[in-house]
Amino acid sequence: MYLTWLDNNSWLIELGGKRILLDPWLVGQLVFAEMPWLFKGVLPHDRLVPEALDLILLSQGLPDHSHPPTLERLDHTLPVVGSPAAAEVVEKMGYTQVTALDHGQIYKLGSDLEIKAVPGSLVGPTTVENGYLLKELSTGLQLYYEPHGFHSQEILNSAPIDVVITPMLLITLPLVGPVIKGGQQTIELAKQVLPQVMLPTAATSETHYEGLLARLVHGEGGPDRIRQGLTEANLPTRVLTPTPGQRTEIPLQARRFVPSAA
Repeated sequence: MYLTWLDNNSWLIELGGKRILLDPWLVGQLVFAEMPWLFKGVLPHDRLVPEALDLILLSQGLPDHSHPPTLERLDHTLPVVGSPAAAEVVEKMGYTQVTALDHGQIYKLGSDLEIKAVPGSLVGPTTVENGYLLKELSTGLQLYYEPHGFHSQEILNSAPIDVVITPMLLITLPLVGPVIKGGQQTIELAKQVLPQVMLPTAATSETHYEGLLARLVHGEGGPDRIRQGLTEANLPTRVLTPTPGQRTEIPLQARRFVPSAA
């Protein structure tokens, strides 16, 4: 397995012989509801669109996951899998191969990779967006992604999970509370699904944020705090801190697994 972090929540996943672009924000600014005074994200430069993509995978319909300027730039004939809200975004743009996954549904990509939607982040009063469990069928290797730290108990049925991409910062807003649930939540997740490797998402290395909300948010924790917590819990999980744009081979040990006859 190879992972390339593209800053923020954007990843290139290479698994099961496929190349999957996850929640891409590669060009332009990030603005919510056309209110840059409230919140604006600025990339230091546009990123190159990865080549030879097999799928675009979107966890949410909000602009920080279904980023309109980036999606407009990408090939509209590429298959897209997303939450129902994300699927609606790309369908309106004219993408021709769109699959909306409800919680519990599975999308098969090629002969060796399954993508299962699991309950993810609560967005608004009632909408629960998607997390994803990716499984390489020939080896049983599993990767779990949820960008806001809202982890459904359903994923416990899939433990152990080899690789977890999840927030490691606890980010709060005054009068609202946690909007990104990293920190202790991350350590509890590790205790439950016993990953070999964890990587932080919903973090930023090079992106600059402006606006009222950016000034109000408070963050604490991070990879070093998570490493300390994992050590105190006697967990062997490794925490990797990738560099944006750097392709990283994920070090994994084989676990006992009997491949499915399917």
